[in-house]
Amino acid sequence: MSVIVNDMVIRFANVNGTGSASANNMFSKAIFRMGIPVSPKNIFPSNIQGLPTWYEVRINEKGYLGRRAGIDVLVGVNPQSFDQDMLSVKPGGYFVYDSTKPLYEDAMRDDIQYIGIPMMQISMGFFDVARLQQLFKNIIYVGALAALLDIEMGVIKQIIEEQFGKKPKLVPPNFKALEAGFNYAKEHVECPLNVRVKRSDNIGDRILLEGNEATALGAVYAGATVAGWYPITPSTSIVKAFETHVKKLRIDPETGKKNYAIVQAEDELAAMGMVIGATWNGARAFTATSGPGVSLMSEFIGLAYFAEIPVVLVNVQRGGPSTGMPTRTQQPDLISTAYASHGDTKHILLFPSTPKECFEMMADCFDLADRFQTPVIMVSDLDLGMNIHLTDPLEWDDAREYDRGKVYDAEALDKIERFGRYLDLDDDGVCYRTIPGTHPTKGSFFTRGTSRDEYAKYTESGEVYVRVVNRILKKWETAKQYVPAPELYQSEYSSRRGIIFFGTTTYAALEAMDLFKEDGVELDAMRIRALPFNETVEDFIEKHDEIFVIEQNRDAQFRSILINELDTNPAKLIRILNFDGMPITAQTIMELIMANVESGMKHASSVQ
Repeated sequence: MSVIVNDMVIRFANVNGTGSASANNMFSKAIFRMGIPVSPKNIFPSNIQGLPTWYEVRINEKGYLGRRAGIDVLVGVNPQSFDQDMLSVKPGGYFVYDSTKPLYEDAMRDDIQYIGIPMMQISMGFFDVARLQQLFKNIIYVGALAALLDIEMGVIKQIIEEQFGKKPKLVPPNFKALEAGFNYAKEHVECPLNVRVKRSDNIGDRILLEGNEATALGAVYAGATVAGWYPITPSTSIVKAFETHVKKLRIDPETGKKNYAIVQAEDELAAMGMVIGATWNGARAFTATSGPGVSLMSEFIGLAYFAEIPVVLVNVQRGGPSTGMPTRTQQPDLISTAYASHGDTKHILLFPSTPKECFEMMADCFDLADRFQTPVIMVSDLDLGMNIHLTDPLEWDDAREYDRGKVYDAEALDKIERFGRYLDLDDDGVCYRTIPGTHPTKGSFFTRGTSRDEYAKYTESGEVYVRVVNRILKKWETAKQYVPAPELYQSEYSSRRGIIFFGTTTYAALEAMDLFKEDGVELDAMRIRALPFNETVEDFIEKHDEIFVIEQNRDAQFRSILINELDTNPAKLIRILNFDGMPITAQTIMELIMANVESGMKHASSVQ
């Protein structure tokens, strides 16, 4: 049997709330520290305790970070999901299970190999307390995997020492459990297996980081001092991480007082109202939510759009509609976010694909919101936000200055005979604003969500209304020069077919491109990073006969936005969709594209 090194998928099948997360993360970190690219996915239920949970780790020497179908080694410690877990193992793979109790033989397959480790029995032999027996059972299977997959024990022990540095008494029992699992596997199984790991050097200076953590850091570095929020999975950890950092970094060194405000509102609408009030008063403020929250915030998002108040919002998408699948990933809020609120609205959206981009784009959101005096929304998803990803290190230019946009100070107001809040003096759609309290007698205006003229005076004149909303639309055109540009993956176009992707579909799309190349199929590619779309996007679509648009929702929402914004021929844009709550795979992309290509070829030949 051939040996496969540094190319596998390991899945842990656990019970939610049993302390397995710590052990599973320990496993991922060990692979990372051996210099091997790793991509973990936490697949958890929406309850607190008791239901099945999975932790899936892709290990890949080439650095492919997208999810891959087919499990090479499954660690099954949850009898509730045994049947389902066995079916997920690829032929020839391994099912490692707690053999303290026997498996139900009728469910066993002939084409996979079973490795029994009496995890609970071993744990009970060392520990008397039931809760400790459960917790150290997890460390025992990490030790067994170290033997089975040839993971360096020294690396795992170092992680344990670091993890329990403030509680050194916990280090020896963790070592004991780790070594017990390792020794049992060594004594009872031929180790290592034919799938194994080997120290490599393919990490470079990259780090492991969650997208939500990076987003919070981006807000800190962007100068945010106010967060109004209402908890919702999967965005809650953004504000929690922001709070952790500002408690250290936003304290006045002389008085010891807080230079920040974090307010948990009664609902999402109130949270958005707080953000609008704070930014209107000159602070940098933000909120974070998911699809249901965007729905509830829509009225105030429209207010910020029409009253032209800077707002930063993060939408960490999850499965919908309604409550939907709150702990599964999708990209189902694209249309509801791009055009949030009633009436004619268009919002600047940024689409990060890595934690590093979460950090950078979050900072960009604040500059764009201030420059264009409008809501700017960073659109992430559960996969990016709540899973740790291998990413380039975060960098910040200390010379960078915040772009506060067109803001009159007192000196500028003194030179103006009459201040017009909504006068377009530079013919770019963006007007000059003032911060309350800037001048004792000048620069004041009435902020309203009703129709008004250039001097913020209420009017019901249809002519004035048309003039105002068309001027706001002009900002949309100006913004095309400032939002992050799309990324092209070729210097010149070489195919009549292309693919468009964004956000977390990037991982699988890039891998699919390489697989296509291996098969002799060339596809031009573009990753879109922001809305509004600039001329590069329009040119890419125009220069290709067929464009495969890869997204993770049922209704091809990104495709619809492309058609709406660019007036593109819908027949050119072909749907490549995945919406089962799991990240799309390169294999799925290939299969769907080839099915469309073959269908088109058959149609073409039948016409001929």
